[in-house]
Amino acid sequence: MPDDRSFHVLEAVANRLEASPQRPRRRWSAEAKSRLIEATLTLKPGANVSAIARQAGMAPAQLFGWRSKAIKSAAVTPHRDAERLGFVEVTPTASASVEIELGGVVIRAGADINEEQLVRIIRAVRQA
Repeated sequence: MPDDRSFHVLEAVANRLEASPQRPRRRWSAEAKSRLIEATLTLKPGANVSAIARQAGMAPAQLFGWRSKAIKSAAVTPHRDAERLGFVEVTPTASASVEIELGGVVIRAGADINEEQLVRIIRAVRQA
């Protein structure tokens, strides 16, 4: 067996995955960033940060990152609105029930429903 110790140099070039389209990096102006961050802080019912990001043509993780950074640096503060979901203590009676109107849907729950079940129902209605 001959002693052939030759070798070949392989050149590896870093490239994006072939399935992924190559796009140049997008540069966002400070005004555009602040407009998008503000939109996530004043969410209307049915809106969410991911939907806002997709509408702007960006990855939701990027917008979440900008938002988190802005809140941590105290550059912005999240709005606390009266429409946020909150719970109050209800003293049940024999025939007590509660009606909750959420986005045009009325949820009727008896006094025997626990908080965890009610939260699941409300979340399901919001996602529908």
